[in-house]
Amino acid sequence: MRKVIIIGAGPAGMMAACRAAQCGASVLVLEKNEKAGKKLFLTGKGRCNLTNACDTRDIFDNIVRNPRFLYSAIYGFSNDMVMDFFEKRGCALKTERGGRVFPRSDHSSDVIRALERQMRTDGIMLRLHTQVADLWRQEGSVAGVILKGGERLGGDAVIVATGGLSYPSTGSTGDGYVMAQKAGHRIVETAPSLVPLLVREDWPGKLQGLALKNVEASLYGREEKKLLYQGFGEMLFTHLGVSGPLILSASSYLEGGREHVLKLDLKPALTAEQLDKRLLRDFSEHQKKQFKNALGDLFPARLIPVMIRLSGIEPEKPVNEITREERRQFGTLIKNWRMHIAGTGDYGEAVITRGGVHVKEVCPSTMESLKLRGLYFAGEVLDVDALTGGFNLQIAWSTGYLAGENAALGRAK
Repeated sequence: MRKVIIIGAGPAGMMAACRAAQCGASVLVLEKNEKAGKKLFLTGKGRCNLTNACDTRDIFDNIVRNPRFLYSAIYGFSNDMVMDFFEKRGCALKTERGGRVFPRSDHSSDVIRALERQMRTDGIMLRLHTQVADLWRQEGSVAGVILKGGERLGGDAVIVATGGLSYPSTGSTGDGYVMAQKAGHRIVETAPSLVPLLVREDWPGKLQGLALKNVEASLYGREEKKLLYQGFGEMLFTHLGVSGPLILSASSYLEGGREHVLKLDLKPALTAEQLDKRLLRDFSEHQKKQFKNALGDLFPARLIPVMIRLSGIEPEKPVNEITREERRQFGTLIKNWRMHIAGTGDYGEAVITRGGVHVKEVCPSTMESLKLRGLYFAGEVLDVDALTGGFNLQIAWSTGYLAGENAALGRAK
C-alpha cells in the first residue's frame, strides 16, 4: 500500500486525500491550523460558492491563466461530478444567478463537514497544528516531509496543497512556493487577484459604500490602446477605490508594471444617441429646475454631486440654459467615466493569488512534478486562476482529485 502525505487541509488537499484513499493509498494530511478548511469556511462570505453549473466547456472561458493546463483535471473531475460528490455526502446544493452553486443551507461549514465525513470514512489521518518545514528529498525523488522541529515523515508521494498568499490570517503564507523552489521549480511572480482596485482620483471616498448595478466596466492598458477586460455587473465604491464582483473580475487582468485606466458605462443599455435623447427628455421635464436638482431620475442621490463636479456644469445652472454641447459632454461622461488605477488591495483583501508554481514544470495529466519524482501539486499553489463564480474552487477540486489519484497509483510521467 502506497503512503501519500498531503500538505494542507484546504479544498484541494481534502479532495486529494479522499481520492487517494479511494484509490487504495494510506493517507496522512498535515495541517498547520487548528482545524481543516479554515479559508474554505470564509469563502463566498461564509456561503461557499463551491462550483458553477455551466457547461463544463464554458469553465475554461472563465480561467484567466493557463486554462489548457487544466483540461485533464477538469474533464477528469468536472463540475457535475463535484456537485454529485457533495450531494451524495449529505450536502444539498442550490444554483443561483450566473450558475453559482452554493450549499442549500448557505453555510460553508456543510461543505467542510461533507469532506471531513468522507475522510473519516476512508480512514484518512489528519494531523492538526503540524507545520511542514520542507520536503524530504532523496536521489531525485521525494521521500516524505520534514516538520518544523526536524521530525521526518516518510511517504511514497507528497502532494503540496498549501494554497497561495491570500487571506494570510488563515495560514496562507506561501509555504508551498518555498518548498517548490527548493525542489527546483520556478515560481511565477505572485500578486493579489480578485481584489479591490485603488484609484488615483479623490472622489471614491465621497461614495464609500454605494453599490451600482448593471454597470459595464472596461479595463485598459497603457495609453488606453489595449482593452484587457470588459464586463457587466455590480460594483461598489470603497474609501480608496472600487470593488464588487465586476471590479474583482477586472483585477484578474491587470498587467504588471503598466498604467491602467478603468472606464465605467453607467447606462450600458443605451447608445450614446439614446442617452442624449433621454437627457433631453429629462431636462425638458425639469426645465425650471437647477442642474443639481434635475438628475434624480438618472442616478442615486449620493452619486449626483460627484457627477455634477466631473461634468464641469455649474450646479445652480438652470437646466433650460444647458447647451447642446454641455449635454453631450455630460452623456459622454456617463458612458465613459474614466479613473486611473493606482494599485490593488493587499493579500488580506484578495480572494485568490495569481502566479505560483510554473505549470510547464508540472505534468498536466497527473499533477506530478517534472523536477522531483513523487511530488504533486494541487490548487492555488499552481499558476492557475479564474474569475469569480465558483471557478477557483472547481480548479481546487479538480487538481486535488487528479493529484490524489495519481499519487496513490504511482503512475509514471
